[in-house]
Amino acid sequence: MNKRTMPRFKAKNLGIANKGFPVVCVGGSAGGLDAYIRLLQCLPPDMGVAVVIVNHLRLVATHLHEILPHYTEMPVKLITEGLVLEPNQVFIIPAQRDLHVLNGEFRLKPISKPRGWPDVITVFLHSLTQHWRGQLIAVIVSGFDGDGAAALCGIKDAGGITIAQKLETATEPDMPESAIATGCIDFVLSPEDIAQEIVRIAHEDTLRTQSDT
Repeated sequence: MNKRTMPRFKAKNLGIANKGFPVVCVGGSAGGLDAYIRLLQCLPPDMGVAVVIVNHLRLVATHLHEILPHYTEMPVKLITEGLVLEPNQVFIIPAQRDLHVLNGEFRLKPISKPRGWPDVITVFLHSLTQHWRGQLIAVIVSGFDGDGAAALCGIKDAGGITIAQKLETATEPDMPESAIATGCIDFVLSPEDIAQEIVRIAHEDTLRTQSDT
């Protein structure tokens, strides 16, 4: 496993809120539920990281906020307008909405691509690079199409970490395969190993924060 020291994310806008904790965006679609469960089962509930699951559903309502609490001790919340982004919680995007973050709160807008494959993962990752000053971790798991891939190089440019699910562990490998093809992926791992990497990054971020105070 790569043990290099990760750069701290630097905000592009000095006026944005600085919450100081890492945000993990987990993007997926078809087959994503298996990956979300395997990932959450291996994450401790008190590591100081917010997990945002961006499952790109266009026509049907999500039930992830009802299913996933069985697999994690962290609170699982369906995102509503103005909900505050907090660590040690799991947040779920609602269907038919684009997701943004501003001043430490979630913002929901009508989905900007109502036809064809949604790009809600890409939209949210772009918003994070512009409006979040904590460490960013972008994770792309099982799903059709290539949502999220277009934002991954921007995450790296902002000092964030990018991870794709190992193809042989994904039910539908299209989405992680598209992510890997960008050349902007730091790690290719199984969901269980993704969890270990998130824990390591969170620990390093905590040590950096303590040394800065």
